[in-house]
Amino acid sequence: MNARADESQKLLNWGFTAFDAVRLFEAGQAIVTPVVWKGTAREARLGALGPVFVTVPSGDAAKLKTQVERTDPLIAPLAKGQRVGTLKVSLASGAAVTEVPLLVQDAVEQAGFLGRAWDAVRLWIK
Repeated sequence: MNARADESQKLLNWGFTAFDAVRLFEAGQAIVTPVVWKGTAREARLGALGPVFVTVPSGDAAKLKTQVERTDPLIAPLAKGQRVGTLKVSLASGAAVTEVPLLVQDAVEQAGFLGRAWDAVRLWIK
């Protein structure tokens, strides 16, 4: 019984020393702020539902890469909590660590007639 407990303790100690838990973003923190078209606000704050933590091998925390994939262009109205993309976290080697949905942090209402018309012309030219 004691030998089993000792071996379990060794395994736990190895796990705690071989891996690091890294906080990438706080809860409510904007990960990206892309431009919003035809809305009352010019930008939307996109973030995760809660804090973003990843567990990586020790020493690899500085080698993390983040990539944002989202629908483009973002056109209002956008509701708070609406999913508009994904945050992909990977190691420098390309190994995927996690994927987190990107949600709208603050609702963006639709602009008035003139604002929508102006942005429609700008989108058409772009």
